[in-house]
Amino acid sequence: MGIVLGANQYGKAETRVVRIYRDTPRHEVRDLNVSTTLRGDFSAAHVDGDQSAVLPTDTQKNTAFAYAEEVGVASPEDYALALSGRLLEASPAATGARVAVDEYAWDRIEVDGSGHDHAFVRRGQEVRTAVVGRTREAVAVESGFRDLVVLKSTGSQFTGFLRDEYTTLADADDRILATSLDAAWRFRPGAAPDDWDASYLDVRGLVTSTFATTYSRALQETLYAMGRTVLEAHDGVAEISFSAPNKHHVLVDLAPFGLENPGEVFHAADRPYGLIEATVTRDDG
Repeated sequence: MGIVLGANQYGKAETRVVRIYRDTPRHEVRDLNVSTTLRGDFSAAHVDGDQSAVLPTDTQKNTAFAYAEEVGVASPEDYALALSGRLLEASPAATGARVAVDEYAWDRIEVDGSGHDHAFVRRGQEVRTAVVGRTREAVAVESGFRDLVVLKSTGSQFTGFLRDEYTTLADADDRILATSLDAAWRFRPGAAPDDWDASYLDVRGLVTSTFATTYSRALQETLYAMGRTVLEAHDGVAEISFSAPNKHHVLVDLAPFGLENPGEVFHAADRPYGLIEATVTRDDG
């Protein structure tokens, strides 16, 4: 029985790239965390220690910085598309390149009623994501976000579920629905939007507005409604996937203190939590 090298890839993870646009007095910030990966015929490096076909991970890091200046960061997707193309061009042994970009948002500090030209405050914990997978024949783009914390204080229930001898959960006709939402949507080949930033903001807005306005009989129903809304509005999106931990809010019993609690005081429990995941796709997706 022979021993052979299996699937392998290599790259540079989490290069922190901050691009400041200073061409006008009103500056702009694009704050990125960039991870690059190459895959292909690198067996000689593993089996023989021959590095002649290996583009160093340090070079990948340097290219990430250089392209932030040479190409710029019009959007995470535009940047990842350019960077993945360059890495594949620079590595003849590679058959594919993957560039994953997280973007951290900054808001302008408000001074005298307006946003300051060059002073910013980091926005919450939400992270914008973009992933480009490129081969020498094709390219695939996925946009998304993670850690988008949303909550609705009514408009949600959870009743009529399956019960057995270990079930203690009571029906909830009116509950808090909260989650830290991750979402990623994949575009059809050749269906890239003209403006990645505008496309991202529109999809994000559709997701959050649907969450707010859809009466939810379960988080599963809410995820499907959000995905359906996005696909109906964006023909270029082939599918959208969600991961949603249910951030439970438990009504506190205030009776020992002689107080009533008409659905106003809750304990926010961080674990254990239900984890709901779903992909909404087209039948030809």
